[in-house]
Amino acid sequence: MAQAPPPHGPGRVTSLHLAARTGEPTFRVAEVRAVTGRGLAGDRNYWAGEGPRPRRRGTGRASGVCDVTLIEAEALEALAREHGITLTPGECRRNLVCREIRLNPLVDQEFQIGAVILRGLKLSEPCARLEQLVRPGLIRGLLHRGGLRAEVVRGGTIRVGDRILPLPHHARQLVPPVPSLAPEPSTQWRVG
Repeated sequence: MAQAPPPHGPGRVTSLHLAARTGEPTFRVAEVRAVTGRGLAGDRNYWAGEGPRPRRRGTGRASGVCDVTLIEAEALEALAREHGITLTPGECRRNLVCREIRLNPLVDQEFQIGAVILRGLKLSEPCARLEQLVRPGLIRGLLHRGGLRAEVVRGGTIRVGDRILPLPHHARQLVPPVPSLAPEPSTQWRVG
């Protein structure tokens, strides 16, 4: 039986995934550029519009906007063990698959991945569309452990193997924001 991840890290990034457009399959990359206020360069959720990213798009349960999605590798392992549903890191459609850190406590918290600072926005609960793509029972199997939606507070490069460290409350005030500059298309991400 797998152990639950430690509550406060440090954890690590085990894989990175992007999808060029909504509904398209994800592809694995070795590194990705996180851009403050815009998201992950090359991903379907990257905000390339004018001005700041809107906080909501449309209506309904999935209307919240986020820059990055994360999931615990241990949650995928539990899904297979407890519900007989095998979901690869790419099939879960989250950008970052993490190990050895619990993500739920990071809602409303800042945390560091490499040099990048993210802020947890809310849980990323599984949706009916994902269940349709995989198989019935997925929503129940990932309920409250489907990952985390986060925003980029300070941009930079995220790489497979980077450590994930929750920031103590007093450290958050010391982190200066980085200007939001989109990287050149050729340097957005590197396939692993």
